[in-house]
Amino acid sequence: MSAERALAELVRVGATLAVAESLTGGLLAAEFVAVPGASKAFRGSVTAYATELKGSVLGVDPELLAARGAVDPDVAASMARGVRLLMGAHFALATTGVAGPDPQDGQPVGTVFVAASWTTPAGESGESVSALRLSGDRATIRRKAVSAAVDLLVSVLEGKPVG
Repeated sequence: MSAERALAELVRVGATLAVAESLTGGLLAAEFVAVPGASKAFRGSVTAYATELKGSVLGVDPELLAARGAVDPDVAASMARGVRLLMGAHFALATTGVAGPDPQDGQPVGTVFVAASWTTPAGESGESVSALRLSGDRATIRRKAVSAAVDLLVSVLEGKPVG
């Protein structure tokens, strides 16, 4: 399912989406807003590229960031939860990772975490995180992370979240 179909499903169930991005730098939001009519479900995004913004804007625990760095599954989950609450959305996605050229926070290039957080209009809630080891150059890793995040949303919407 593409971003277009995911948005159509969100509209069908009366739900909204927000995204928080780090390594993808706005590409995930762009994937959704490229779809005509995206405003029916897409609420907005935060590109928290600087580590401290993950704490101050998205509410990620500064102690978690200090202990593990920004490239961490719990950070990804917290980013998704934070942007969902900040934007008042039902569903949220987050991306964090290392696109290169150099390792970060002790993590090799290609380490990516994508997360989803949700509270549906029917009151069901949850979180899911996918850990990825992606290959390719910086642009390829970023594109693959966007695809993985859209795929995660699809799995959640289909009732088959991972993690």
